[in-house]
Amino acid sequence: MQTWTIQKLLKWVTGYFLEKGVDSPRLSAEMLLGHVLSLKRIELYTQFDRPVADEHLGRLRELVARAGRHEPVAYLIGSTEFYSLQIDVTRDCMIPRPETELLVERAVEFLRTRIGSQLVCDLCTGSGCVAVAVAKNFPDAKIIATDVSDAALEVAARNVKKHALHDRVTLLRGDLFDPLVPQIDTRKFDLIVCNPPYVSSAEFETLRSNVKNYEPSVALLAGADGLDVYRRILRSADDFLKGDGALMLEIGYAQGRAVRRMLEETGTFTQVKIEKDQNNNDRIAIAAKTRP
Repeated sequence: MQTWTIQKLLKWVTGYFLEKGVDSPRLSAEMLLGHVLSLKRIELYTQFDRPVADEHLGRLRELVARAGRHEPVAYLIGSTEFYSLQIDVTRDCMIPRPETELLVERAVEFLRTRIGSQLVCDLCTGSGCVAVAVAKNFPDAKIIATDVSDAALEVAARNVKKHALHDRVTLLRGDLFDPLVPQIDTRKFDLIVCNPPYVSSAEFETLRSNVKNYEPSVALLAGADGLDVYRRILRSADDFLKGDGALMLEIGYAQGRAVRRMLEETGTFTQVKIEKDQNNNDRIAIAAKTRP
């Protein structure tokens, strides 16, 4: 009878995922096996020859089968890594993407150019990954994060608690800026960030099954052209942003020209920049507000 070691399992699962077309097959194999064995990925390699017990094999077999049907690994294990932080996820929120780390990076860079405590608004917070990452990397930030989904906010609350940020990150339920309206004592924000839904109706039909069939459509779809949420943000952004503040938006891979035009047409921003990601796709829109 064959003895399954960590090394043999990693090799076999990786090959199986290659056959099934699973994204990042080796990484996915490491994540699942590490989850089942309660080991960090690096620990898998320091225990290559360790035999794996039958009870763990059974659990791994179940998860590998589901991943082979393109159920996202992050949902299977309940977490993912984002900006070097462990972030809890469920099917009630989108899985944080590496591309979104650029939004956090630019937000932190902007905040570090300023003096004193900074007030940040994170719209469409989902899992809270952006709010948590910004707060962890800029200790002088206080963040108000909003989302329309109670279930997503429950996940965000877990991540805020996990990273001990309950005193600096406030979660509010509501659509975009709506939860802020009753708070008449809230001063304007130094920075507004948002990774909104931006998938068009036509694009949604072409998404890969691991996204289309598992991630919440409310976090993806944004009307016929994918720009509906940007339009609604820009109708109110001026009312909530300081005179020397900035607005940073994640955008779709080919939405740079359209979003730039929308930002410029508001007459609110003096500088508008579209930044591409490492794959040369449009990724971030950065707009600096006109000084009064």
